[in-house]
Amino acid sequence: IRNMTIIQEKAGKFLAAHGMAAEAVNLRENADVFIGEMERGLKGEESSLFMIPTYISIDKQIPAGERIIVVDAGGTNFRVATVVFDEKGNASIDDFNNYPMPGTQGEITIEEFFDTAAEYLEPVIDKSDKIGFCFSYPTEIYPNRDGRLIRFVKEVKVKGSEGAFIGKGLLEAVKARGHQEKKSIVLVNDAVTTLIGGKAACPDRQFDSYIGFIWGTGTNTCYMEQTRRITKLGSAADIDGTMLINVESGGYAKAPRGDLDAGFDATTVNPGGYMFEKMISGAYQGGMVRTVLVQAAKEGLFTAETGKRIAALESLSSKEIDDFLFRPYGENALAHCCGGVEEDCQTLYYLIDGLMERAARFVAFNLAAVMLKTGKGANPCRPVCVTMDGSTYYKSKLCKDKLSAYTKSFLNEELGLYCEFIKAENPNLIGAAIAGLLNA
Repeated sequence: IRNMTIIQEKAGKFLAAHGMAAEAVNLRENADVFIGEMERGLKGEESSLFMIPTYISIDKQIPAGERIIVVDAGGTNFRVATVVFDEKGNASIDDFNNYPMPGTQGEITIEEFFDTAAEYLEPVIDKSDKIGFCFSYPTEIYPNRDGRLIRFVKEVKVKGSEGAFIGKGLLEAVKARGHQEKKSIVLVNDAVTTLIGGKAACPDRQFDSYIGFIWGTGTNTCYMEQTRRITKLGSAADIDGTMLINVESGGYAKAPRGDLDAGFDATTVNPGGYMFEKMISGAYQGGMVRTVLVQAAKEGLFTAETGKRIAALESLSSKEIDDFLFRPYGENALAHCCGGVEEDCQTLYYLIDGLMERAARFVAFNLAAVMLKTGKGANPCRPVCVTMDGSTYYKSKLCKDKLSAYTKSFLNEELGLYCEFIKAENPNLIGAAIAGLLNA
């Protein structure tokens, strides 16, 4: 036990020396800084949080029996289906197909992106004149509910894409393929559909408010804001009620970073952008951990042979990290690096554990900031419903349990705030369908 404590302390000191220790992240202070960025974003002032108004309201009744085409463009997959709701609000998902996300298998042009997307839509394009499009990338939404792309992230490579109107471009590509019928399209982010899908999954529950949170390939947050507080809308902010806000929290730039964070950031497709996402999400987890392990090897935290094998790792994925966490002595890349050396296995584990601990703290202050800003969740009998989506939350060996611990110690015990995490089935498809039907 004493030896394990020494190894854990060694790993902890290494992370602290590089500014990456979880315990150095003051949760309340960081929540307050996050709130400041949210408020500046809502005013239209300079902020690393875009705070994108969605022009989406979800207060109406879902129409029964009306079929809608739905699209879900995520970090890896491009999913297409049709959805129809019955009188009780239950969804039926039909005509489902899953395709590779254009731009994930080599760089393409924006014209090729739209043409490929239109090709994917062809089997269902005549089944409805409405399209609900879940588009999981930073996009400025307009009052007509189309969106202009800010940039692709998650290592999707599409040349000439910045500034493109996604709905317009897709509909033009559909017409170019001979489909002349007029279509309406409502563009929403995956954090938005996650929130909507979660609300639809619990029609008989009493919640104080709703949050959609993505912790997977990327990360993002959506919440319900009083329209009058979105002052950058100008006169439109005078409308009573609420509007869903796409925070684009992956772009948050004020979280404490270490020198290895900066070093890894410099190797990514968009250096200096989406720094929060790079510290907590699955698309970047492998690269971040590899950067830390290589530096740890240079500083002698591993035996010489293990250090050489770590240095020779050309890449590392989030799956390979979890393969090691579940089977430290199994057949996987990191276990092979350690070569069965007990102390090296433990050192490697504690370094990964420290980075996951920090990620959980970041998510905790992100959620706390939303609840503190909106004043929701003070009543444990009426908690905030947090619909979680993403492989990092559900598949990582460490992340979910660590966030649960901070929910109890920080949100419940320190702040007196309460939330309930729920999982919604197919939230992107169902959320996009509801958004498209209620807001076309």
